[in-house]
Amino acid sequence: MDNEKKLIYHERQRLQFCLLHSLNNLFQEKDAFTRENLNAIAEKLDLEDPNKTTRTPLSVIFKPHHNVLTGNYDINVLISALEERGKTVIWHDRRSGASSIDLDGDKLFGIIINVRVRRYGGLWRGRHWITLRKIETVWYNLDSDFSAPYPFKNTDEIREFLDSVISTGGELLLVMNGENNEI
Repeated sequence: MDNEKKLIYHERQRLQFCLLHSLNNLFQEKDAFTRENLNAIAEKLDLEDPNKTTRTPLSVIFKPHHNVLTGNYDINVLISALEERGKTVIWHDRRSGASSIDLDGDKLFGIIINVRVRRYGGLWRGRHWITLRKIETVWYNLDSDFSAPYPFKNTDEIREFLDSVISTGGELLLVMNGENNEI
């Protein structure tokens, strides 16, 4: 049994539920979060919003923090979901580059990335959530668009990948263990 590799949990992309898949991949657990959980968080955020926007007939589907039919949850839902699990999110300062991230420390639980994407021959533009997570001693790219998790060879490869994400306008969100953590 000791020689067996740990199975890596990896959810695949469905519709625009990449935030849901990213969270489940981050926690390495099926249904760590469900559509119902994230919808409830989005609704709570909407109710608590002091600057509520005017409702239109399309507001039934296109909610302020998600799309009822396809998902497409926003950063506010991500941060609230992680805080419910005792995690803190730190928006990485792109000016610092990936070299400033301590990939070997105990404080960093994982990294969630938000990147621009073009699909359907460039007809649709949007954003996509991706999770990176260290499992045992290996960092993995758990992108739900991938058919399987991608193991990084070393921290240099991770930093190169993260720097390329930053250079193309992607955002890095550091998910820290506990509350009020510094990098």
